[in-house]
Amino acid sequence: MTQTVTNFLDLPVYTANGKYVGRIGNVILDLQTQSVASLLVTGTNPALVDGGMNVAVPYRWVSAVGDIVILSNFPDRVEIAPETENDLESELEKEITA
Repeated sequence: MTQTVTNFLDLPVYTANGKYVGRIGNVILDLQTQSVASLLVTGTNPALVDGGMNVAVPYRWVSAVGDIVILSNFPDRVEIAPETENDLESELEKEITA
């Protein structure tokens, strides 16, 4: 069944075990293959995603789409690596030279 990208927006996302992950904030497309590459999940559950950060979920992890999105695969916990001073310095250098 064909769906439009806007049908995905704001759908709630759950793991296969019924844990709430977040809501679809955006759809990332692969223009070469003309397919959905991943879904950006926003407003994530802090119990699953460190700090409630947005995460991009590969579309191959999606097992069902209807009134909700069900993921066949999702880690028990997503931890965001802290930025180090070197990372911050590199980002500043990129901004200065751009």
